[in-house]
Amino acid sequence: MSKIIESGKGFVLPDDKVQQSVSRRKFLGYGAAASALVIGIAACNKDDDNMPSNGINLGSGDAGILNYAYALEQLEAAFYTQVIASPYSGGSVAEMALIKDIRDHEIAHREFFKNALGSGAIQALEPDFSSVNFSSRESVLNTAKAFEDLGVSAYNGAGKLIVKADYLVLAGKIVSVEARHAAYIRDIISNGTFADNTVVDTNGLDKSRTPAEVLTIANTFLKTKVTGSNLPTS
Repeated sequence: MSKIIESGKGFVLPDDKVQQSVSRRKFLGYGAAASALVIGIAACNKDDDNMPSNGINLGSGDAGILNYAYALEQLEAAFYTQVIASPYSGGSVAEMALIKDIRDHEIAHREFFKNALGSGAIQALEPDFSSVNFSSRESVLNTAKAFEDLGVSAYNGAGKLIVKADYLVLAGKIVSVEARHAAYIRDIISNGTFADNTVVDTNGLDKSRTPAEVLTIANTFLKTKVTGSNLPTS
């Protein structure tokens, strides 16, 4: 199995040209918004302890919620980067092209949060994908489904915890993209399951999870554990 290439402590694509393309095509679209958020986030992070003994503390308030999203986007970006670096057998050309698009989106989301948070961003996280067989289409797609469903439910659960309206708008734009990913992955696994009752409730609403519920799952895929003990709960 090929490894994810590391740059310092962060994850990058194996092909520098692809990384540059992602930066230009995807990330620049977020640049202005990221710059506008930096000042407010930095003010919220002055007293946060980012490295407690039981893991990396995401922080508190809106900045903590954004670090929470950043942690999840790091995980997803690392996963799809590995999928493309060591493609599974049995995937059509069209399928792999769309998986690459998802990878690019997740990298753009990761870089957006990293730049928006500035010095208040948590460190780069080291994933643990030992439970994933990257040569198996079934293993990869089922893991992708789990990650995408988790991400959508995480944003849904965190929305009510965000105070600043600008952050809520941005979270809404990102979760809608994550939901598109989830729908696509679900349908290539089993057509028609894009919005079944495992993710959509009887009121026609996407299900949600609290940060504590999400991090319990996410940490099983991380060597570098994170804690949301200081995140708002209501």
